[in-house]
Amino acid sequence: MTARALRTLACAIVVAMLPAGCGLPDLTDLPLPGGAPKGDGYVVIAEFSDVLDLVPQAAVKVDDVTVGSVEKISLAGWTARVTLRIGADVRLPSNVTAAVRQSSLLGEKYVTVAPPPTAPASGRLVDGDLIPLSRTARGAEVEEVLAALGLLLNGGGLAQLKTINQELGAALDGREPAVRDALRQLDTFIGGLDRQKADLVRALDALDRLSGRLDRQKQVLGEAVDSLAPGLTVLAGQRAQLTRALTALDQLGDVGTRVVNRSRDDTLADVRALQPILEQLARAGDDLPKSLDFMLSYPFPPNVTGAIVGDFVNLSVTADLDSASILANLVAAAPAPSRPAAPPTGTRRGGAPAAGGPAPATPRPSTGSRPLPDLPILRCLPDPRNFPATWTPPKDCLLPEGCVLLKPGSTVPIGGLILPKGLVPPGTVFPAETQLPVGTVLSAQCVLPLTGAVTGQIGGLPDVLRGGLTP
Repeated sequence: MTARALRTLACAIVVAMLPAGCGLPDLTDLPLPGGAPKGDGYVVIAEFSDVLDLVPQAAVKVDDVTVGSVEKISLAGWTARVTLRIGADVRLPSNVTAAVRQSSLLGEKYVTVAPPPTAPASGRLVDGDLIPLSRTARGAEVEEVLAALGLLLNGGGLAQLKTINQELGAALDGREPAVRDALRQLDTFIGGLDRQKADLVRALDALDRLSGRLDRQKQVLGEAVDSLAPGLTVLAGQRAQLTRALTALDQLGDVGTRVVNRSRDDTLADVRALQPILEQLARAGDDLPKSLDFMLSYPFPPNVTGAIVGDFVNLSVTADLDSASILANLVAAAPAPSRPAAPPTGTRRGGAPAAGGPAPATPRPSTGSRPLPDLPILRCLPDPRNFPATWTPPKDCLLPEGCVLLKPGSTVPIGGLILPKGLVPPGTVFPAETQLPVGTVLSAQCVLPLTGAVTGQIGGLPDVLRGGLTP
């Protein structure tokens, strides 16, 4: 059958069908291509560097499900702007990505929208949002794939691959164990790097921070390098002198070695000669520092400082006028220990017996009209935690009238006494060594008057030198 006969047969078939009611469909009744969303939806603009042959009314898909359509394609400079209308019931994150894909090898183009593959989804895509170029892409065209395949098949690299394969086989021929071992070591090395990936990342981050800090201090570093130039110039000018100094230092070391070697025996002899002296010093122990302490206060013993009260000194003198005792002391025969002490004729200033040696009971000092009774000390002292500016003892303490304690830092009255260490010294109406706040001030009425009384004590010259008969 010829081509003309075929055309005639086709025309006859068409003419026969027309009267039977087989007409062309009404195109206005067909659905639009793509998949326009039901309702209004919301509009999103996506920027593409190349939209290929994408056309309006193309589908917009999420996970291969049509959720909208392409409403408009426009050009802004060298960037294509695609307006996408998506159904109102479709919720997408604000950092979505968009790509132009192809349904099949020769199928239509459509736009696929998906969450970001490498970052967590955040926010929500709303009407008027923009998907920038950094989050859009396009698929490869069939023509591009075929062109690349044609380039490869038409001498674009197959012959070179064959040559490379042959040369590689010749290079590895007979060296398979060495290559296998090298690959095994390379695998171990790569595995070690992978295990230390976190440390390497931290090291690179620290290096990045260091580089940033150095960049911020670039001007300071430049000034420092510039200031080094004069110093380097001076060092360069004194290079010969420094070299001679180092050479002389080497010679000094040789001389010092010879001196040490030659004087070694003498040094050892000197050390051995010092041994008896050091032994005697070690045996002296605490006697040497005590004697030095006594030397500083000569002719008084070191504990004479305890007798100093304000601007006067308590002095205690013991006089044994018994002729037998005097003769016994001169002949170095001490009196019998059971010999009673001389009866006291009074008390010395301060009201406390002399320290050292046995001492008879000394009555409390007179305060004028009547003796001071033995009262609890806590009732006659203020509370250190709540020390008033001026503290007056209670009347039942029977202390002298006008005896008050002033708060630390107060002005010292005439004849008064300040306690720099917080301990009451002998010679006051309070017992010695009574502890008060540091810097407490005693009025003049709290200090006992000088009576000239004598307290008898027994002892010899060694006791006096040791301070046993002093306060």
